[in-house]
Amino acid sequence: MADAQRKLANGKDFIDFQTDPSRYRHWKLTVDGDVATLAMDVDEKGGLYEGYELKLNSYDLGVDIELADALARLRFEHPNVKVVLLRSAKDRVFCAGANIRMLAGSEHPHKVNFCKFTNETRNSMEDASEHSGQKFVTVVNGTAAGGGYELALATDHIMLIDDGSTAVSLPEVPLLAVLPGTGGLTRVVDKRMVRRDHADVFCTIEEGIKGRRAVQWRLVDEVVPPSKLEERVKARAAELAAASPRKGPAEGVKLAPIARTFRADGVDYSHVKLDIDGAQRLATIIVRAPEAAPPASAAEAVKQGAQFWPLLAARELDDAILHLRNNAYELGTILFKTEGAPATVRAYDEFLEANKADWFTHEVRHYWKRVLKRIDVTSRTLVSVIEPGSCFVGTLAELAFASDRSYMLMGQLQGDNRPVAKIELTKLNFGAYPMSHGLTRLNARFLAEPKKVDELEAEIGREFEADEAESAGLVTFGLDDIDWADEMRVFMEERTSFSPDALTGLEANLRFAGPETMESKIFARLTAWQNWIFQRPNAVGPEGALSKFGTGERPAYDMRRV
Repeated sequence: MADAQRKLANGKDFIDFQTDPSRYRHWKLTVDGDVATLAMDVDEKGGLYEGYELKLNSYDLGVDIELADALARLRFEHPNVKVVLLRSAKDRVFCAGANIRMLAGSEHPHKVNFCKFTNETRNSMEDASEHSGQKFVTVVNGTAAGGGYELALATDHIMLIDDGSTAVSLPEVPLLAVLPGTGGLTRVVDKRMVRRDHADVFCTIEEGIKGRRAVQWRLVDEVVPPSKLEERVKARAAELAAASPRKGPAEGVKLAPIARTFRADGVDYSHVKLDIDGAQRLATIIVRAPEAAPPASAAEAVKQGAQFWPLLAARELDDAILHLRNNAYELGTILFKTEGAPATVRAYDEFLEANKADWFTHEVRHYWKRVLKRIDVTSRTLVSVIEPGSCFVGTLAELAFASDRSYMLMGQLQGDNRPVAKIELTKLNFGAYPMSHGLTRLNARFLAEPKKVDELEAEIGREFEADEAESAGLVTFGLDDIDWADEMRVFMEERTSFSPDALTGLEANLRFAGPETMESKIFARLTAWQNWIFQRPNAVGPEGALSKFGTGERPAYDMRRV
């Protein structure tokens, strides 16, 4: 059983997204000064499930969980690293892509969530390059097919060994009747700007492109003779390191394991609580404010390390979301709540803004950005409930703005002496946490009223009570205590009666109003095209390409275009 596959106390298997380098089975991370090497050396017997072997550096979700962990550690634990070399530890093969047997044997939700997480991991590489000055170089030796080439596409520079056989390819269309669905097609034309006709040829041949043509078509950046490879890799790394703005110290912050307690109806973390109500198909996530004030300086925050509240809360929230995505398909709604002192959350936001030039604070802010983006593209109904005793302030208010609906109680419920619910904006709501399409959640919310965002920025520090928040457009509904229970009950009953497929399509379409970026295109296409193609009999039916792959038999296609 792979390290990522664990069991709950009740014996049920679940996928665990926590790991560390001492437990890696598929990657080797080494650091030499300002250059790190991530070597892919996939354990053939280390698949997440039984029934397939990870040959030729093919991968499954377990392989990508380790990669995601390594990328986070490179940003926090190695702030001096400016260049990351992505290589294969195996001879004559870089990466054969997603394991076909795994895809053929997986249920549909696992396939789609696997593709989504894989792409989020690749996005984190591009995010590190753009915002943290950590540049990535891929050295391709041998086959870089499908997801293997997609992994290379996420890096800044691709080097191809010119040995007559090493090639890059996206062979999914001719071989598997599916798409290079974790960003491959989009990155080819949007990022590398490959000509459309060249891309059409490239994506419909099995053997791929090698040598000078790969450079001419912009599929790679350079080809290097085997005899000069190491010399060229060293020189390229030195060039990128010299140009990098990254100026972190030699010692970073260790990402200690997150403390969790699993129970039959949820998970308890230090600052996050996940409650599961199977009967209502509902998950409630409560994020708690810290009791202590923020540290006095950025240096003190570094000393707190992984226990620094904004980082710890973000990691716990991220783990909870991934747990729900991959281990609780039947839960259709996520309810967000917060608890604690608004003033303390405000103080931490002010600390993050005042110290944004510090390397550690900088990385924490970007971590929160990535967690919120993961929430945006999670295929669950998202609802925020703003009640007495809550602390939807600044960073935590982003949960309300990310939600499909938000409900806020006016005044107090009978017998409840907690402080009246309020919502408050901070500087971080106005640019620190953009969505995948480049807009802040407030910009996307007020697409028809862009001046409204400027007006709200002038209200930073104001505590909006329910009626004011509804008038300002910050929440969907402000409800009094008479209507509160009935309105929430009716909403939940209505939501659980709808088709989950229809809701996924509805929510995915409504959340990203406004412009598109490469990143938003990738997720939109993943939701629409790959989700659809992965259910078609041409791909996954008994006579489909995934089912027949490796058997020597030709797939049988329904040739009607739909």
